Amino acid sequence: MNLPNQLTLGRVVAVPFFIVLYLLGWDIFAAVLFILASATDALDGYLARKNNLVTNFGKIMDPLADKVLVVSALVLLVESGEVAGWMLIVILAREFAVAGLRTVAAADGKVIAAGMTGKIKTVLQMLAVPLLLLHNWPFSYINFPMDQVLLWACVIMTVVSGTEYIVKNISVFKE
Repeated sequence: MNLPNQLTLGRVVAVPFFIVLYLLGWDIFAAVLFILASATDALDGYLARKNNLVTNFGKIMDPLADKVLVVSALVLLVESGEVAGWMLIVILAREFAVAGLRTVAAADGKVIAAGMTGKIKTVLQMLAVPLLLLHNWPFSYINFPMDQVLLWACVIMTVVSGTEYIVKNISVFKE
């Protein structure tokens, strides 16, 4: 298994440790682990493209690893009251729809890689979650709700990117 794919799997392996840190109330450590795991998303893609190590495994598992990491954090944040449950439902609905689309495509031997709007959505999520974990620090000092701004941007980009995936790939369902 190549290094980019190992980094992708590392994101999934980090999730139980992230959850334990969060449940122990160690928000700073949970946020740091989340940030480090999130950073591997950019790194694995960069290394895969630079070294010609792009694989179908990576195309499929990279976005799934992101989802496992982000959705785990959002579920915990819903439970703690930091995120509204309906926001998580919108995010999950999009993720299930895109995963279903990818599954149908894969059955026909096609791989649907992540698009730009999906990448933007993921980056917004990976920026919002640490701020939510840290109760909007450092923006809380200037009384600016950056965590909520980014959370709303996530929800909006979730809808935009989900719509784009379905529209661009609707032919998968017609075959």
